[in-house]
Amino acid sequence: MSTTRLEAPRTSSTERLPLPSLIALFTAGLITTLTEALPAGVLPQMSRALGVSESVAGQTVTIYAVGTLLTAIPVALATATWPRRRLLLASLLGFVIANLGTALSHDFTITMASRFLAGAASGVVWSLLGGYAARLVGPALKGRAMAFAFAGTPVALSLGVPVGAYLGKAVGWQLTFGLASALTAVLIVWTAWKLPDFPGQKAENRVPLHRILRLKGIRTVLAVTGAFVLAHTILYTYIAPILADNGLPDHVQWILLDFGLASIVSIWLTGLFVDRHHRRLVIIGTGLFAAAAVILSVASSSVAVDYFTVAAWGLSFGGAATLLQSALMRAAGEHADVAQSSMVTTWNLAIGLGGLLGGVLLAGFGSGSLAIAAIVLLAPTLLVVVLARRHAFPARRPVSG
Repeated sequence: MSTTRLEAPRTSSTERLPLPSLIALFTAGLITTLTEALPAGVLPQMSRALGVSESVAGQTVTIYAVGTLLTAIPVALATATWPRRRLLLASLLGFVIANLGTALSHDFTITMASRFLAGAASGVVWSLLGGYAARLVGPALKGRAMAFAFAGTPVALSLGVPVGAYLGKAVGWQLTFGLASALTAVLIVWTAWKLPDFPGQKAENRVPLHRILRLKGIRTVLAVTGAFVLAHTILYTYIAPILADNGLPDHVQWILLDFGLASIVSIWLTGLFVDRHHRRLVIIGTGLFAAAAVILSVASSSVAVDYFTVAAWGLSFGGAATLLQSALMRAAGEHADVAQSSMVTTWNLAIGLGGLLGGVLLAGFGSGSLAIAAIVLLAPTLLVVVLARRHAFPARRPVSG
């Protein structure tokens, strides 16, 4: 993209990461994931307060995903020329309004509308994070900066959501959403203070989305993303029945903690090596996930084996967002921000399909079919990653910023 007077000077590859700016992006990702998953930890309290069943209250998660799916690409196209900080601040304000609306609502319809708004804001944040982080630094630090920005997701899942569940019981679910809104308000101030601005795309340089999707490597990266996230969602959503059939029904919360901590380690390792070994990391991550699915498919009843397997799965998943989004940015070049919206849509569509497909398989064929389905998805995905060495996952190509 062309630069204007809004664009801050880039960090030299010999300089350190701009931590104040990356903390803003990290926290934006954390709030996005926390807002999405928080209802799961306070579902009983929400259902009682709103006068609906728990299954109906659970649709507050579904409507969030719908909001992201329906708005990510249209909003990205409509705001492509906006300065990037202004767009990020607008999306964070959307989270403030949405979480505050959820906190104050006693009506299910208003709650669902608030959650839809939160989902729409989520799509904007996820479309911005990778490109914003990459533009803050020089070429040698782009992958590490992106890993830092995306680390908010595993931290939110492994620590933020359990803390939110605890607060929901201790102080009430509405105050918990209110605290999320207050945290976002603080982040708005920090972002306006510490995050440099960058220009959007010039109107004359805008390219239709269908042309961006025809760029070499784009569709391959999106296909790999869809299959990877679909396999993950099938297993993660139904990990409780899988463990129950393995004779470990009391280990669900600890297994999930194991997964979350391994994901955090994965983010750290990805940050260390992504700039020099991006292609190798994608192959290792996909292969590690496939191997974990194979082990789970044998229905092991060994506590040690299951913990080790889930940790390996977490190691494969934690850095996936950084690796896949940076691959898309490489392929998209100056059109990275708009291309990222297609990644957001693909990711969330895979999550929705994963919950649906996993439920059908579990009801029809039992928990053993879930790991088999993951293997069926991951085996060809690994082959595609290995073969796609020219455009989608090349050994060397700088990330655009």
